[in-house]
Amino acid sequence: MTQRYGLTIPFDGITLAEHREWFHRIANLGYTDVWSAEVDGTDGFTPLALAAAWEPRLQLGVAVTPVYTRGVGLMAMSIAAMAEAAPGRFTMGLGASSLPVVQRWNGIEYKDPYAKTRDVLRFVKRALDGEKIDEVFPTVEVHGFKLARPVAARPPILLGALRPGMLRLAGREADGAILNWLSAADVAQCRAEVGADKTIAARLFVIPTEDADLARMVARRMISSYLTVHAYAEFHRWLGRGDALQPMWDAWAAGDRKAANTLISDEVVDELIIHGSFDQCRAHVQRYIDGGVDIPTLAVIPIGVDLGDAIEGLAPQS
Repeated sequence: MTQRYGLTIPFDGITLAEHREWFHRIANLGYTDVWSAEVDGTDGFTPLALAAAWEPRLQLGVAVTPVYTRGVGLMAMSIAAMAEAAPGRFTMGLGASSLPVVQRWNGIEYKDPYAKTRDVLRFVKRALDGEKIDEVFPTVEVHGFKLARPVAARPPILLGALRPGMLRLAGREADGAILNWLSAADVAQCRAEVGADKTIAARLFVIPTEDADLARMVARRMISSYLTVHAYAEFHRWLGRGDALQPMWDAWAAGDRKAANTLISDEVVDELIIHGSFDQCRAHVQRYIDGGVDIPTLAVIPIGVDLGDAIEGLAPQS
């Protein structure tokens, strides 16, 4: 099977309407996938719908759509619509997201994330299989829902997962897991929970510059913004990085954001953020693949380099 190799879309500073030529360029360079996100930019589905129409060579995925921010019926309809628009090319990513995204930004109570993710996963699988659902789940109640446009085949569904319980759920009831913010050496620990026969996708942050000081400065800001969120902090405690990150967490909790950034070691940065020359970056991505990632998806941060040049320089080698 051809190794899948993706990019995160949409690209910053480029409108969705301008992405048509970018999608063609990406496919021509040998990338197999484009994966969207759903945080505070575009929604997860619109960029993929455009890619489905404009570039039929690309596989499509969303990593991830929060299970709280759509009703379960609408979630099933959105997945079914993408599966119909891109038959055999779409992978759905569901996840709990985080308290800031769900509760602070969307005004929805962030309660029982494991149970909510489990229930939404179970509902959408049954809905996509054509079942009429009338059931009280522990976190959601549904009466009489049935898709009017059933899909020919349920697309793969992966769970955004960070800790053992969710990783095991991804392996037990979904088609695999989506990982984020981990080192290549961490993949094996996650793979052991998900299972050898399941798909693992991972978003990998790439700063393609040989100016290590610049890359690490940018990376530290990213790390302090993400890994101070409770779910990510607990993930890294489980991975065994707690002692290394504790000084940052303490400074952040004390309100000293500037100090928090300075307390992230070069070693941690170099484990979690891919940087260096194009060759060095591709070699680092390969370590994730060798560790067990089936679908690496690069989130390119073009610092000091043109985005087009970065995408070309990071493209998979034939």
